[in-house]
Amino acid sequence: MKKRILSFMIIAALVLSTVLTGCGEKAPAESETIKLGFIGPLTGDYSLYGVSNEEGIRLAVEEINAAGGVNDKMLEVVSYDSKGDKTEGVNAYNRLRDQDGITALLGATFSGVTLSVKEIAIEDGMPVLTPTATHADVTLDAPNVFRACYTDSYQGITAAVFAATELEATKAAILYNTEDAYSEGLAIAFNAKFSENGTITSYEGYTKNDADFKSVLTKIQAQDPDVLFLPDYIAKVGTILAQIEEIGLDVVCVGVDGWDGIEENYAEVAEGHYFVNHYAKTDEAEIVQNFITAYEAKWDATPNALAALGYDAAYIMAAALEKAGSEEADAIIAALAETDSDGVTGHITFDENGDPKKSISVIQIVDGAHVLAAKVSGN
Repeated sequence: MKKRILSFMIIAALVLSTVLTGCGEKAPAESETIKLGFIGPLTGDYSLYGVSNEEGIRLAVEEINAAGGVNDKMLEVVSYDSKGDKTEGVNAYNRLRDQDGITALLGATFSGVTLSVKEIAIEDGMPVLTPTATHADVTLDAPNVFRACYTDSYQGITAAVFAATELEATKAAILYNTEDAYSEGLAIAFNAKFSENGTITSYEGYTKNDADFKSVLTKIQAQDPDVLFLPDYIAKVGTILAQIEEIGLDVVCVGVDGWDGIEENYAEVAEGHYFVNHYAKTDEAEIVQNFITAYEAKWDATPNALAALGYDAAYIMAAALEKAGSEEADAIIAALAETDSDGVTGHITFDENGDPKKSISVIQIVDGAHVLAAKVSGN
């Protein structure tokens, strides 16, 4: 019996020793780096967006670590490919939380994937900062969720403020795609804001298959607006601008971030017109030009807006971690809420919903190139 008791005590001691040793080994490993998760489409049809987003984040983290890291630790980015799919996004989040032990999430890139992990992240109390998810519901009723990008409605509001203040327009017409939620939402936001002090002379729509806009443009022309708001993507906008020129409609057009790259195929008809965007490559601000130089040196490519937003998001999260002084989720969330940061995409603070209050770059096409015309806030 004594032998059995002794054997049991030896086994118990060995087990306890193993457990304690395991805990002792695990703690230093966890404290070596602060892990930030990233979810985005890294392969497939939408990989351009996710790859750019991730490259901006990784550049920022490399700079932060070179400067000493955060709270005496290095940052580590752990990325998973969502392929733009909601289920893949949820699986990625679960792996980041359970297997990788992330402290916070930078993502997802798309609104749909971000919304798919939102409720799980709320339940977990995970600090979330998406660089690029613009859907209004992303931050709704989610005190732990923030975004670095402006919302679509804020973009529409800012376009209206620019038209009224910088272009001194008192009359505006709106022409939008009735079958596209993005275009319609922007039209609604512009209409509401501009109507506060100006007159909407025409509020016209078209469908995605429409190709002849001369009739509706002639109708708009008869009302003699100062500006025409065109919230849509390049292909449709380019066609409309060409037909504006054909009928001799003398009006300044104002667009949105869907215009980004319009100068590649429609430079001539886009000449002199404006669009709002997350940042302007010709912005002479030191932070912008330093970012572009560093990005081109590292990735051998010119950074788009998604890269700039990823870069800003990483710096915002790093500042929140520094301010929190720990990796405790509630402290990080509280620090994120108090963000007051100058980034590539503007000066950023967050409202009560976790949406950024920031200036937006307004770009004018001049001689086929982007020229920063103004930085405007919708507030």
